[in-house]
Amino acid sequence: MKGLTRDPFNLIIAGVGGQGNLRMAEIIGQAVMKSGYLVSIGDTLGGAQRGGSVASQIRISSQIRYGPYIPEGQADIILGMEPIETLRMLTKYGSPATAVITSTRPISSVDLFGKRAIYPALEVILNSIRELAGKVWIIDAVREAMALGKPVYANMILIGAVVGTGLLPLHVESIEEQLQLLSVADAKINLAAVKRGFAMVAE
Repeated sequence: MKGLTRDPFNLIIAGVGGQGNLRMAEIIGQAVMKSGYLVSIGDTLGGAQRGGSVASQIRISSQIRYGPYIPEGQADIILGMEPIETLRMLTKYGSPATAVITSTRPISSVDLFGKRAIYPALEVILNSIRELAGKVWIIDAVREAMALGKPVYANMILIGAVVGTGLLPLHVESIEEQLQLLSVADAKINLAAVKRGFAMVAE
């Protein structure tokens, strides 16, 4: 486990309402605080909480508690649960130094439907992410989760992946402790999902 490479260190979890990214932010934020850092979390919701764009912004510091919202262009990591939402956050908050982890399973949000837009081809989205970001990890988290029994485990795979980058002051045991403290159902399988995501990135 390393210290912060930047202070504050800024993480965005991007997804669609109902995917569970608020819970993910809670687990990561609490684990980072247990490691001795100051953490601020801010959530932004789209036109509808369920089905709209949702982003959780996590700011980590060893010195002071910063405001919860990240300035544009200042994200260090974007953890994307949905590809077009990943790209949406990257274009606003990313820079050529931003690291990105994104799931590949598309989910058309209410925002997209409301504009009667056509969902772009997945490879077009992924290529745009590669062009705009620094380091990129692309994970079919839902497929990996189904191998463990349920698509909902995709969230834990993504948490494990962000730990596996080594960019956060976290280790797998930090997440395991939070799963136990929060009484997460199926904690054993969730931990297996975290370890799977970690291995996919760390290897």
